[in-house]
Amino acid sequence: MSDVKNAQDRPDVEPVWDQDPIAWDETRPAGTSGLLAGITGSDWLIYAAVAAVAFAIGIVNSLSAADDIARRGGIYDVRTPLFWEMTSIAVILALAPVVLAAVRRIRGEPRWPVGIAFAIVAIIAFSAVHITGMVGLRKLVLGMLGGAYDFHFSLATVLYEFRKDVITCLLFGGGMWVIDSRREAQRSQASAAAAIADLPSAAPHMVWLRDGATRIRIEPRDIVWISSAGNYVEYSLAGGANHLVRGTLAAAESQLARFNLARIHRTRLANLDRVTAMEMKPSGDFELTFDTGQTVVGSRRYRSAVASLDRGTVST
Repeated sequence: MSDVKNAQDRPDVEPVWDQDPIAWDETRPAGTSGLLAGITGSDWLIYAAVAAVAFAIGIVNSLSAADDIARRGGIYDVRTPLFWEMTSIAVILALAPVVLAAVRRIRGEPRWPVGIAFAIVAIIAFSAVHITGMVGLRKLVLGMLGGAYDFHFSLATVLYEFRKDVITCLLFGGGMWVIDSRREAQRSQASAAAAIADLPSAAPHMVWLRDGATRIRIEPRDIVWISSAGNYVEYSLAGGANHLVRGTLAAAESQLARFNLARIHRTRLANLDRVTAMEMKPSGDFELTFDTGQTVVGSRRYRSAVASLDRGTVST
């Protein structure tokens, strides 16, 4: 990390609260696997929500289109616009797993420029497949019924469909993002609760991590800082060891706040008991120096978290 000095890499470690995970947790750590490798049957709730919204929008659009035709002097017939809408929705629902996989890929990307670039590519790819599939499905169905379908292919037509696909991606992708984020937060809270319940009663002040079948016990006072890395959390210890565990920074903060580990940055907690100096920056940010000689940068948004530090240790 660019703003963390003297950090060392160590083997990955899983938290002890993941020792007895339920099936979907083992097969899909959300946002960590590539594309469709992270899709499981437990995602049917997200697909059901997307399908319900898609069908509702399709029916409303069909009724509106039929009503507009009637207002212009035509015959009110909802069947044709309903057919157009349903063929489009059928392709969208077929693409729903791919959209969900793309959302998780973007959520797991810590570099926001890369995430934005991936989102743009995903939208363009979605639109291309949607238009191709929709046109092909309409040609197939009408051909089987003895009719024909003309897409009137042109740049204007493609741009017209692409604009609608952008809105569709933002609507459904955003909904998937919110639903999946809330599910992951609930899993993290459950994991944190299970971790606390699983701690041996003889050492309630300890934090337990698991490396495969081996449990590793660490003391909170040995933690220098904790930082987020996508869907993982990295524990940096005074002895130089680094442990990467699956979870969220919010869950770690909730569990360890009583040990004076405070959030000093959107992506980092710091052990205030190990701080020996604090330097304020002109921007309002600050730099903490620990008793290990290492330093990390804190954000001005979290200056209140370090207000309790002894002012005698602060350099300006």
